[in-house]
Amino acid sequence: MSEAIAITNVKVFDGNALSEERTVVIDQGVISAATTAERTVDGRHGTLLPGFIDSHVHLRNVAELEQGTHWGCTTLLDMGSQSMAITDSLRHRPGLADIRGAGNVASAPGGMQTTRMGFPASSAVSGPADASRFVAERVAEGANYIKVIVEDPGRMGAAALDVATITALAEAAHQVGLKIIAHVTTITALRNAAEAGVDILTHAPIDAGVDENLALSIATRGIVSVPTLTMMRAVASIAGRLPTHGTGSDYAHARSTVTALHRAGVTILAGTDANQGSVSPAPIQHGKALHDELRLLVEAGLTPVEALRSATVLPAEYFGFTDRGVIEPGRRADLLLIEGDPTQDIAATRTIRGVWVAGVQVR
Repeated sequence: MSEAIAITNVKVFDGNALSEERTVVIDQGVISAATTAERTVDGRHGTLLPGFIDSHVHLRNVAELEQGTHWGCTTLLDMGSQSMAITDSLRHRPGLADIRGAGNVASAPGGMQTTRMGFPASSAVSGPADASRFVAERVAEGANYIKVIVEDPGRMGAAALDVATITALAEAAHQVGLKIIAHVTTITALRNAAEAGVDILTHAPIDAGVDENLALSIATRGIVSVPTLTMMRAVASIAGRLPTHGTGSDYAHARSTVTALHRAGVTILAGTDANQGSVSPAPIQHGKALHDELRLLVEAGLTPVEALRSATVLPAEYFGFTDRGVIEPGRRADLLLIEGDPTQDIAATRTIRGVWVAGVQVR
């Protein structure tokens, strides 16, 4: 049995504000109601946050998992891999982030995923009648949610799924109790995905911003946004060379979209699209990018507290992680100890003094 650890002299982020300085005890990997323990770690008047949840990554190996964990991302949601076996091989590793996965992503026949990015031909969905087959295969593999690639048919033609097929995928996912996440990087793709009834819009358009009416419609439908501003900033600079986009792409559209969605009351979750894949439009560093994402969300109009919530309590609630996301007795001891007050200056999240994953100190 591991010894209990008391982290003393820390302010605690409770999801809304910082507490007065107190002691947090870790016992057997969870937060304890006790106030003393065999071993003490002096928090030196720092801030204790719940471990961050990155709601959009792509993982290939243990080194990438270690990198994310090092920066305080204790839960990572993989949004597409060539096989769920990759995700499964990285699960349940002591001292490393906990992960979930989508496995293969649904795309149109002839799309970039199967022709350039290494996804199997079976991940292409030929039409509405093929949607249940795709979802059943993901369920059999143990996927935690369904990911669908939604592109602009005006640019991609038959290599873009139509609304009827996206709708059928959403319905099939919901019938088996899974959420469906849509990749959308153009305004047409976003509109089509929202019309089809997806649960999450991941990324944000860089060809045009979302206006107030569309933002209110998305809010009314209860759709959540994971804008991955870190990735959209990178992609906007090279979009003219991508078949999915063209001239006129601008990161400002993605930022204004987040501003509009936030004002309309859409839930915003922090995700980075962190990846080191050779076929990705841009490499994004695991872990470190989440801190960049929080800053970009604040620049787009979220308060520092709202940005912190987007990486802690809100994704935990939305994805049904009842054992994490807040610091209270009985929850997993996924913790990030930092200097300063991130509720006033979001840059303070980078000043890391300690990271714990299920009670194991890894930094």
